[in-house]
Amino acid sequence: MRVALICRDKPGHLQVRLDNRSAHLAHIDASGVVEMAGPFLSPEGQMTGSLVILNVDTLLAAEDWAAADPYAKAGLFESVTITEWKKVIG
Repeated sequence: MRVALICRDKPGHLQVRLDNRSAHLAHIDASGVVEMAGPFLSPEGQMTGSLVILNVDTLLAAEDWAAADPYAKAGLFESVTITEWKKVIG
């Protein structure tokens, strides 16, 4: 199943994102379940959140992946939405 993680950063936490970015990318690489991912951007081009599409067996597996993300562990996110997603185009 595909699952979308929609994560919004806490205001003023860009440095937290930058400090944990390499660990976050390593988590993506090591897990083998991320189909696509990237940051949301402000009008000024600064990263303000994340969209991550996972291919996992269960919603619980997606929740576990999200909890283990170094960004989440660092307290970066103001909100996280985890929902099943159906790919139609692309």
